[in-house]
Amino acid sequence: MSLSLEVRLAVLFVVGVLVGTQVNRGIYRLAWFPRRIGPWTPPDEKAPPRQWQDRLPIAGWWWLRRESSLHGAGFWVRPLLIELAMGLGFAALYVWEVRGGLAPAGSQGILAAAAGRVHVVYFAHLVLLTLMSVATFIDFDEKTIPDAITVPGTLIGLLLAALLPESLLPVVNARGLETLLLHSPQPWPLGGNRVESLGWAIACLGGWCLALLPRTWTLRRGWKKAFQYLLASMFRHRAWMIALGIFIVGAIGIAFVWQLDDTRWRSLYTALVGMAFGGGLIWAVRIVGSNALGQEAMGFGDVTLMAMIGAFVGWQPSLLIFFLAPFAAVVISVVQWLTTGRKDIAFGPYLCAGTVILILKWPEIWDWGAGIFYLGWFIPALMAVCMVLMWGMLSLWRMVAH
Repeated sequence: MSLSLEVRLAVLFVVGVLVGTQVNRGIYRLAWFPRRIGPWTPPDEKAPPRQWQDRLPIAGWWWLRRESSLHGAGFWVRPLLIELAMGLGFAALYVWEVRGGLAPAGSQGILAAAAGRVHVVYFAHLVLLTLMSVATFIDFDEKTIPDAITVPGTLIGLLLAALLPESLLPVVNARGLETLLLHSPQPWPLGGNRVESLGWAIACLGGWCLALLPRTWTLRRGWKKAFQYLLASMFRHRAWMIALGIFIVGAIGIAFVWQLDDTRWRSLYTALVGMAFGGGLIWAVRIVGSNALGQEAMGFGDVTLMAMIGAFVGWQPSLLIFFLAPFAAVVISVVQWLTTGRKDIAFGPYLCAGTVILILKWPEIWDWGAGIFYLGWFIPALMAVCMVLMWGMLSLWRMVAH
């Protein structure tokens, strides 16, 4: 880059702050119950007239304190900190990644020398972190994650994988610098049935599109009625037309990339499997947990959120994120309890926190966990055993609680 590092960081800080203003806008406008908070949305009818300084990033929230009687005391503090954190985060992440932070100790120079590749990965991470920021705070506020974030976010992740194959996480090994792909840490098979892989890729997309449809499932009147109600609920609303349109356009795009370029195909196929695995894993936990506890274990927004994350990082990191999330939950839930007194838990923010931890500690985590993925098809079998054990433990917990 011809610009000095200091100038680049200053530009990224400004860009991050500006993105932060729209993150705040998304938090309040994309929520299930939208609120007229912030300078970029129409003011509340009872709000005093807006002034030009209200639209200044960060500082504008200080002047908007005059709306505390409408939105609550201190409402302005969080959005102010979000904009500041986005600016600092954009700059800090850049320094960390361009200096080889995604490479193991002693091999940072390999990654740092591939400047173009590093900047592609950095851009993908900025997009993912921005999307997760909106989803996180909406989930904190009202325990929902809107499809307006996760559906476009998933499509963006797939598009990045197809257009910028190096946007997936990098891996430095004995073969040199590689992109984390479907078969990592093993090399990509030289042979294989490419037609079969096309079918699996389209199946992943189809499963995701079906998951987006509204569904009603109840066994109160037997299995036959259950499936009748399921089909009726899925096709009652116009959502099925949107999902069908996404599937048709997406399948055409997948087929185009499949015959166009092998490098792009590997990346897109990896992202599609990551999407399906990430979403499917959380969906399985939701089904098992809900069945064992007799109540909804987690919202479906967590499923679509993890599918979005999987589209950006692949299936192997998705599995690691799933196990990192509970550790993040311990810290975040304690902070939430100390600052707000709330004891309720939203799982989405912990998945996002686990993703951030994975990115920042990627070399160490992959060095520790890469060996697991040599197990291949034993991994789904192990996950199935874990689901059975989880069902047993939660069922026992339910019996003890009652």
